[in-house]
Amino acid sequence: MAGTIIDMSTIKQMLQLSQDGVSNRQIARQLGISRDKVNEFVNAAHKDSLGINGLLKLEDPILERRFHSGNPAYTDDRMSTFLGLLPDFVEQLGHKHVTRLMVWEDYRKIYPDGYGKSQFFFHLAQHLKAQKQSTSVLRHEAGNELYVDFAGDTLGYVDINTGECIPMQVFVATLACTDYAFAFCVPSQKTEDFLYALVRCLEFYGGVPKIVVPDNLKAAVVKADKYEPTINKAMEDMGNHYGFVVLPCQPYSPTHKGLVENQVKIIYHRIYAKLHNRQFFSAVELNASVAEFLKAHNRTRMQQRPYSREEHFHAVEKEALKPLPDTPYTMKRYADVTVQQNGHVYLSCDKHYYSVPYTLIGCKARIIFTTSLVKIYVKGEQVAVHSRERNFGYTSNDDHLASNTIAFTKRSADYYKRRAQGVSGPLFQLFNLLFERSNGSLPPEYYYKTCDMMLRLQRDNQSQFFDQACEICIENHLFTGKRLENVIKTLAKCSHEPSFTSTPTPKDHANMRGNLFFQ
Repeated sequence: MAGTIIDMSTIKQMLQLSQDGVSNRQIARQLGISRDKVNEFVNAAHKDSLGINGLLKLEDPILERRFHSGNPAYTDDRMSTFLGLLPDFVEQLGHKHVTRLMVWEDYRKIYPDGYGKSQFFFHLAQHLKAQKQSTSVLRHEAGNELYVDFAGDTLGYVDINTGECIPMQVFVATLACTDYAFAFCVPSQKTEDFLYALVRCLEFYGGVPKIVVPDNLKAAVVKADKYEPTINKAMEDMGNHYGFVVLPCQPYSPTHKGLVENQVKIIYHRIYAKLHNRQFFSAVELNASVAEFLKAHNRTRMQQRPYSREEHFHAVEKEALKPLPDTPYTMKRYADVTVQQNGHVYLSCDKHYYSVPYTLIGCKARIIFTTSLVKIYVKGEQVAVHSRERNFGYTSNDDHLASNTIAFTKRSADYYKRRAQGVSGPLFQLFNLLFERSNGSLPPEYYYKTCDMMLRLQRDNQSQFFDQACEICIENHLFTGKRLENVIKTLAKCSHEPSFTSTPTPKDHANMRGNLFFQ
């Protein structure tokens, strides 16, 4: 075994046993190495200024340098092999989810006598550092950049009604200067949920950064481009509302989103791992627990720094953020439509009609709507504003409508009942039953055409036939215009047919033969 380089784990065992009072002979026997080697290392350790206690606290690569003058690790065959494989190691680490440990394990399968884990990590880190020397150092100004993204893994809660597990996407953000983190669960990565999470994020920080840096999410970026990405219109509107600029990460450039990805990795350990055995029954309950562990994460002292993320944020970055606007952002959505012949535009997502001035019939219009308002523009000019309704129907301003359209849009169940009451009591009863029978399962609009037909039948037929026909329909639960029309026709037909009665006995007269004639 002469000339064989002993790995650091063996040397540490050797020193530990020596410190515990085990003789060099016994150490050699237990570890399977020569007594001369044990004597060499133990004697060197006693002569070292750090002593055995101090040497045992050193990381393997540093300890190796203490024992191997001139660092033979860089001159033996293992190093030459390592350098030849280095480009492949770097390429592997560029792939998602590939770790240094995985690379080392693959290396040892092919080179079982190669570097141990600690030495491999040390040499790999040294070369990676050397490569980064040519990369410019990014210095982050306080209040300048907020990095946002979704974590790859989801959290979730159980629907108490169905027992179904509902997955939730986890929105993650971090301020570049202080690494102060935010996390929040939303149902999806769609634009509406993404922007809602971002609103909650800015409220959490209590201010607005100059730049928001999203990854190239569809919720934020329509088309990714290294130089001129196309920003989602809603994201752009939000930036205008809060006063920040949207600068997406460069595609295929991991260094541009490293901050938020590192934050995600930490959150996996400090939030996900602590929630994996817990069960939640609502999104509110889930987010409350996420907020609890997020607070603990932000208050944990950072490595190699004597303060936490929260302390750093309040000391350096809080005052550098721009103030929040008076009102939070409400997402705007857009629809391009044509003004219909009835003087209304149709918002298909709500199945609702909104009026515009009738002079604009046939014009192209743009609808901009929020959760509460609908604004309509024609040729760049706002022509109407309405409260948003999320059900089938019409919202109309009389000033917008032509006279013939006003009557049409004023229709309702009460409108038809009033009209019926003025012309026919039985028809009024029929209309009451007609609107009541749906029991809310169908909208009143469903019966408007039926009512129009019945009113026409009333105008076109004699009142005694019509009222009688209504009573027959009520009695037999016939609630359509066609049925009413058929009953009216049947009544009219019967009224024109001759009636059949017995012939009356003639009165006595001179020419009548009596009973005696036949005796």
